[in-house]
Amino acid sequence: MEAFRQLDAVAVPLPQPNIDTDRIIPARFLSRPREVNHGQFLFHDARLSPDGTQDPDFPLNRPEWQPARIVVAGRNFACGSSRESAVWALFDAGFRCAIAPSFGDIFRSNGTKNGLLPVVLPAEVVESLIAQLEATPGARIAVDLPLQTVTSPDGGVHPFEIDPFAKHCLLQGLDDFGLTATYEDEIAAFERRYGRENAL
Repeated sequence: MEAFRQLDAVAVPLPQPNIDTDRIIPARFLSRPREVNHGQFLFHDARLSPDGTQDPDFPLNRPEWQPARIVVAGRNFACGSSRESAVWALFDAGFRCAIAPSFGDIFRSNGTKNGLLPVVLPAEVVESLIAQLEATPGARIAVDLPLQTVTSPDGGVHPFEIDPFAKHCLLQGLDDFGLTATYEDEIAAFERRYGRENAL
């Protein structure tokens, strides 16, 4: 997993509340294996007009927001089903951080396990961030995980909380498999001991 420390990047606003995981990646794309670039399916149905062309009004289709690596969303972002593919779609499209007043619980957990940092900030702070991004498309936000701060386009610094274990895994780039590998010596020692104690 790609480690996360600091990120200074263009941020795109998605102010609507309750954007669910089915909107982030429609169900018909869920059968693809992880090796497939899920970024091509991100907001697939929202980004396209009925005739199959890109909707120019959708934020991610606008040139100033296409380089975005941070999404700033309304409350309860990524609610709904537990599909891990929602995180994969964001990650594969280049996103490394999502900021919102609240998240779907399973999405938040899946995010930290896949290198995507979910940041919860007070609603009024998120509203201010969204207003700044809409006023100046292409504006940047800086996120510092070691310091647990978000710096807005106007220079305001906003602290955030994160579970210490999730923070450790993100800083070290440890997914579930990588975390297990850090205990390789202890696991091998247990297996040797168990084998001796249970030998016939």
